[in-house]
Amino acid sequence: MAGAVSVLFILDIKGRCLIGRDYRGDVTAAQAERFFSKLLEKEGDVESQGPVGYDNGVTYMFIQHNNVYLMTASRQNCNAASLLLFLHRLVDVFKYYFEELEEESLRDNFVVVYELLDEMMDFGYPQYTEAKILTEFIKTDAYRMEVTHRPPMAVTNAVSWRSEGIYYKKNEVFLDVMRTYLSGMPECKLGLNERLLLEAQGVYAWLDLKMTAPISFIPPDGSFDLMTYRLSTQVKPLIWVEALVERHSKSRVEIAVKARSQFKERSTATNVEIELPVPSDASNPDIRTTMGSATYIPETDALLWKIKSFPGNKEYMLRAEFKLSSITSDEAPLTEKLLFRVKFEIPYFTVSGIQVRYLKIIEKSGYQTLPWVRYITMAGEYELRLI
Repeated sequence: MAGAVSVLFILDIKGRCLIGRDYRGDVTAAQAERFFSKLLEKEGDVESQGPVGYDNGVTYMFIQHNNVYLMTASRQNCNAASLLLFLHRLVDVFKYYFEELEEESLRDNFVVVYELLDEMMDFGYPQYTEAKILTEFIKTDAYRMEVTHRPPMAVTNAVSWRSEGIYYKKNEVFLDVMRTYLSGMPECKLGLNERLLLEAQGVYAWLDLKMTAPISFIPPDGSFDLMTYRLSTQVKPLIWVEALVERHSKSRVEIAVKARSQFKERSTATNVEIELPVPSDASNPDIRTTMGSATYIPETDALLWKIKSFPGNKEYMLRAEFKLSSITSDEAPLTEKLLFRVKFEIPYFTVSGIQVRYLKIIEKSGYQTLPWVRYITMAGEYELRLI
């Protein structure tokens, strides 16, 4: 286990200690203030010198938020990255309780601050870092604070993201990925298909290392992101859009749009929306489509084409004719840019080929669970530009 924190200090902008919590009794506030004074005396600001410092046998780690510094100090060999993350989590918790973290809000809430520091760290080891969990036994209002004490969790078994005692009549897991409605304190084991191993160069390196064994975790309650990955291979647009703009006279223009699905026939895109720009002086639209419906939106100078169901390997057309109120030359551009925005969803389809082989739920009460797995590909930020 990494070394423990000796003390946690909150300092003002000049390095004077506002609040301190002594966990192990081997570093004093005077030592921390002396170290910080040395930093302030050096050229440049404090941040430019890095978030980790060493002085007279003590390692200091600190971050700044507004007009205060949050600092830990230790005489042991600590995991610096872990403690810096803890300080950022501490900022999030203070902001949750006080709306904003600054010197004034700390001075107004000394009692609450000490209660939070006692619950978030036990004998120098980080414990609870989620505000939602802390509010279950530290409750505050504008005038007073009520505290319900509970025994601290064992340092090696702390799970800050899930409360004990959760109960559901029906225990369900939805892999979207992922939503859980499970009672108690379950352990989940997730296995993915072996194909991912063959495509591992396209995902983050840590994912490649984990795929030789199931992913084991205790889930938070409700919705959360279990994992992310990235493909390095080029992926062609699943719905390709191209357009042809023709001016028939100085006062009339026609736009022909072709949309083509570039995935296999067994899949179908749903709720497809294609938004394309039209001239700002366009009026009297005459719109025809081979599938779906299209609407002219004059407030945004756009045409919105909606297709409820778009099977794979299909092609649909839209033609729109507009009158132009302005008298312009034939060479004048019809729009400043032709930028198509495309939205869609494709159920039961994954670009990467990742699939769930199994999901095991282990909970001491032995209840039965209902796992639901859904694959869906969404467009995200998807734009096509016509050159």
